[in-house]
Amino acid sequence: MRLLHIMLRVKNLDESIEFYTKHLGMKLLRKNDYPEGKFTLAFLGYKSEGEETVLELTYNWDVHQYNLGSAYGHIAIGVNNIYSTCEQMKRDGVNVIRAPGPMKHGRTVLAFIEDPNGYKIELLERT
Repeated sequence: MRLLHIMLRVKNLDESIEFYTKHLGMKLLRKNDYPEGKFTLAFLGYKSEGEETVLELTYNWDVHQYNLGSAYGHIAIGVNNIYSTCEQMKRDGVNVIRAPGPMKHGRTVLAFIEDPNGYKIELLERT
């Protein structure tokens, strides 16, 4: 078995694709419209779907807002030089909701950002 993808529902597909490609370095792997179902699926990742887990963004054409609920936690992404990464993201207008630094009660250096839909993304310093 293998984890294939993680799906997030988004309110604006183009804005979300730009966020994940520009700020997090993902590539748009494929995008398909389903007119009969009135939705579009976009798959993004760092490598091909055959090589690693990817992110599926689902855009329902008639829905423009979602309640994220209290069960969602975050997506975690490893980055090099978390401090300069977060500074660049701030300059680019990304909402850095927790500045980089050591986690409480631990040594892991992390930060949190928020995507255009309000989803939390944890950035972890890769050593």
